[in-house]
Amino acid sequence: MSALLLLVPLALFLGGLALLLFLWTLRARQYDDLDGAAARILYDDLPSKPRDPR
Repeated sequence: MSALLLLVPLALFLGGLALLLFLWTLRARQYDDLDGAAARILYDDLPSKPRDPR
């Protein structure tokens, strides 16, 4: 029973912290361009610039 007195407040604190961090990521616009980032990283459709002939 004494373990519950420690674990329940700890679980509530960590859950609240996770919720605050999730809301911070929403406010910081972390989820705006989910498909665009994958397309820019994985697919190289842009023409490459010619190298400098030195």
